[in-house]
Amino acid sequence: MQIAYPVELTKTRRGIVDVVFPDFADARTACAEGDEQEAASTLLVDVLDHCIRDRRRIPRPSRKPGCQRVEPPLLVAAKVALYEAMRESELSNVAMARELGTVEGTVRRLLDLRHRSHVDQVEAALATLGKRLVATVRRT
Repeated sequence: MQIAYPVELTKTRRGIVDVVFPDFADARTACAEGDEQEAASTLLVDVLDHCIRDRRRIPRPSRKPGCQRVEPPLLVAAKVALYEAMRESELSNVAMARELGTVEGTVRRLLDLRHRSHVDQVEAALATLGKRLVATVRRT
């Protein structure tokens, strides 16, 4: 599962840029010209975090040719994959904790995009669900 979402950047007045993720209804912000990448990355993490906290489905990235794309940081992408795998398996946090032999709070932290979990913990949780984390390195 690769999550690179299309982002629309529109320069408005006096060096202000609107940042919009069309795949998420309310995902929009504005920033100074030159800060688009940071603003888009922060906004994407915020939107994904809200989806997880509200237990909502995370939409698949749409195919918009020619559109710039933004990927979340590696740990965030891994946590989103874990959340999606848990939804697919219809596992609650409590049931997942039971599978991992731990407490629900640990699973909650594994799904918290702001918590600095260790990647190996997320990998272990994914493995429990029959998934494997794979990283790819590309030129920027």
